[in-house]
Amino acid sequence: MDREVGLIPESELVQRIVELKRRHDVMLLAHNYQRPEVRAVADFTGDSLELSRIAARTEAARIVFCGVLFMAETAKILSPQKRVFLPRLDAGCPMADMITAGELREWKGRFPGAPVVTYVNSSAEVKAESDICCTSANAAAVVRSLSAPLVLFAPDQNLASWVQEQVPEKKVVPYDGFCYVHHRIRGDEIAAAKLLHPRAVVLAHPETRSEVRQLADQVLSTSGMLRFARHSEAQEFIIVTEEGLLPTLVAENPGKEFFHPGPPRLCSNMKKTTLRDVVASLAHERYEIDVARPVQERALSALERMIAIS
Repeated sequence: MDREVGLIPESELVQRIVELKRRHDVMLLAHNYQRPEVRAVADFTGDSLELSRIAARTEAARIVFCGVLFMAETAKILSPQKRVFLPRLDAGCPMADMITAGELREWKGRFPGAPVVTYVNSSAEVKAESDICCTSANAAAVVRSLSAPLVLFAPDQNLASWVQEQVPEKKVVPYDGFCYVHHRIRGDEIAAAKLLHPRAVVLAHPETRSEVRQLADQVLSTSGMLRFARHSEAQEFIIVTEEGLLPTLVAENPGKEFFHPGPPRLCSNMKKTTLRDVVASLAHERYEIDVARPVQERALSALERMIAIS
C-alpha cells in the first residue's frame, strides 16, 4: 500500500471510492464472498460469471473486480476491449492452481476424443485447453448437452461427483482438484446442525463432498442460495458454503435466520481485498489484468459455448 492511500482515514475511504469511480468511469464489482465493507461499495455483487457478464454489458471503460485472479481474467476474456483491474494481485484460487494447461493436455492425452468440461474456477490458459466451461449452476446441463458418453471434468472433483449424480447416463471422469473451503466441511457437522435447528432448510454448495450434499435439502450455487432464501417460506436455513454469503442473506431476508454448520469456513484469498486496496486500484490503475490474444480467443470459445446453455 502506498503512503498516500495509507494516510486516508478509514472514515473517508468510502467517499474516496465514490469520487474515484465517478472520475475514472469505473464499474466496481464484488464477489459474494468479499468482505462486507467491500461489497457495500460495489456497483454489483454476485457470483463470478454473473459479474463477468455484467462487466461485458456495461458501457464503463474500466472494471475493478474485487475477487480472485480467475474472475478478473474471465471478465477480461468476455470484455477484451475494456480495461480490467484486480485490487490484490496475490488474490488467487488454490483450486484453480491445482491444474495447469500442461497438466490438462497430458490428462486429455489419456482419453483421446473425450470432451473436456472445465469449471469457470480455472485459469484462462486452462479454459483455452477446454471444449466448454461450466458454472456450478449449469454444470449438469453442460455435461448433458454433450453427445459423448464419457466426459472429462476439471478441476473440481466434488462438483464432478455432483454432476455424475445428476447425469448418470454419462461417465464423468473427475480431475482431483477441490476447493479447500468446501472440501473441509464434514457430514457429521451437517447432521449436528440439523439436530440443533430441526426446522432449518439445508442449502449446500455443489463444491462440497458427497456426504455433505446427501444431507442437504437443496444443492445450489451462491446465487441460487440467495434466490432460494428470498422466495422460500422457510424461516431458518443452514448455509453450507463460505462465510461471506451470510451477511447478504441476512440483509436480504429480515426476520429469517441463517446458521453455519460448525465453524464458519473462510476463503483467505477472498478476504484479502480491503477498502484501501480498492482505493489504490482506482487511483493508480493497479493491477491491470491482461490475457494473451491466442489464449483469450480459445478461452472465449469455451465460455461462449457455456453461456449458450445457461
